[in-house]
Formats: sequence, C-alpha cells, structure tokens
Amino acid sequence: MQELGTEIARDYAGREPVLVGSLKACLVFVADLARAVPIFHSLDFVELAGYGSALMGGHQQIRMLKDLDLDIRDRDVLIVEDVVDTGLTLNYLVRTLELRGPASVAAVTLLDRPYRRLVDDLPVRYVGFVVPDELYVGYGFDLDERYRELPDLRLLHLS
Repeated sequence: MQELGTEIARDYAGREPVLVGSLKACLVFVADLARAVPIFHSLDFVELAGYGSALMGGHQQIRMLKDLDLDIRDRDVLIVEDVVDTGLTLNYLVRTLELRGPASVAAVTLLDRPYRRLVDDLPVRYVGFVVPDELYVGYGFDLDERYRELPDLRLLHLS
C-alpha cells in the first residue's frame, strides 16, 4: 500500500486529487490507500450497479446508485477500484466523470485482470496486483454480501 501511496503522491505533487471510491468492495482498500497517500486529497464515493452480461453475448447495463457529492470540475480524479476485469464498469464511470470537466481522470485498482478486458484504452495507471481469474473474498470483497469482514484477501473455492 505504501508503494502505491508514494507513487500517487509523486505523480500528483503540488495538486490535490480527488480519490473516488467505487462502492462497496473498494471501501477497505480506499481507506488504506487514503492513509498511504501523504499529500492533501479529497475523498468521495460512487456506487454503480451492473445488470446483464456482455460475456454471455448480451449487453451490460450500468446505472449509478450513488453519485458524487463533490464538484470535480478542473480537479484531478483518481478512481479507486477493487478489481478491474472486463473494464465495462470502469469505462462507464470514466466516461460519466469526464462529462463533468475534470482536469484528469485515472484509475488505481487493487486487483487487475487485464487478460479479461473487453474495453481498450482504460486509464488504469496504478495496479496493486495482477491476479488469476479466481474468486477473492475478504478485505471488502464479497460473495452475495458475505465475507467482507475478513481482514485479508482470501481465495474462495466453490465446490
């Protein structure tokens, strides 16, 4: 975490970025990241819901359940994600936030699965770990709203 915080602080030196956490799974990660970024920054949250599946040949519909409270016009925005997978949700969020006139938009993710991308040109600038296609729980990650309370990431093996 310290390495990500140091890298972000270096890249945003002299500026005051807005960390935008995408709820709910990012909650623990964004809290730890905010403490690891040793420069002034703001913190806000969005919550998105996805319906349908692009992986099954359909179209994924995304809607915003909770919007930002802060005005991001002319601000540097750093979207904080738990995991970037297909990129569909992050792409939606980036495009939505770009309409509000920020100075810049980038993303940081704890877990990345770049081999599953369906969207090119995502602004994923900071990555904690590139991981295999497995199910993780704990540290805010869940399965049907369970296991978020576990203090660390764990692989869940479904039988």
